[in-house]
Amino acid sequence: MPGRETPLITGEIYHIVNRGIASQSIFLNQRDYQRALETILYYQNKKSLLRYSYFTRLQQSIRLEILKKLNDQKDHLVEILAYCLMPNHFHLLLKQLIDNGISNYLSKFSNSYTRYFNAKNNRIGPLLQGKFKSVHVDNDEQLLHLSRYIHLNPYSSDIVKSLKGLKEYPYSSLPEYLELDQKNYCRRDLILSYFKTADSYEDFIFSQADSQRELDIIKHHTLEV
Repeated sequence: MPGRETPLITGEIYHIVNRGIASQSIFLNQRDYQRALETILYYQNKKSLLRYSYFTRLQQSIRLEILKKLNDQKDHLVEILAYCLMPNHFHLLLKQLIDNGISNYLSKFSNSYTRYFNAKNNRIGPLLQGKFKSVHVDNDEQLLHLSRYIHLNPYSSDIVKSLKGLKEYPYSSLPEYLELDQKNYCRRDLILSYFKTADSYEDFIFSQADSQRELDIIKHHTLEV
């Protein structure tokens, strides 16, 4: 099998995207989004405390306790800097911590979530397109703009209709960055170190919201012609 066009280098940061085959929806309801978020966090670690199939049968309060314990261990394949789940695709901003960390992490997540989705919807076969797309983050400016692009995705794609709705979108790391929830899924300091407060990061995000939405509309119309 040929190697990746973009090599994944330990210590470097990458914007990761994958979507459903033929752009089909991969998250159909709240349960799917929650399952995906839980899986994304669970497989961040090199080693798990127990098999995921057993983990899913535990009470939610126990699962949350285990996830916190795994996160506190800091024995990870990757660090999650930002994320956003959309109906037919997802964005992850990841720092690779060990060799092949991102590939192993995405393989575990994709296989686990596909098994769940197929069983729930009585389907067989792959759910996601082949290799995930990856873009290497070369500099700090690119890192900041990518975090904005990822966090604006629900608004620019018209999934949410207002900036207030964007702040409340539960399947993105933006509420965590704006200190509106306490998930602590992400390592935020690399990005927030460039801003005095969470409010100034919010201003940075929202300053380009309408421009990004207009560009997204133009892109979709162009593809439809």
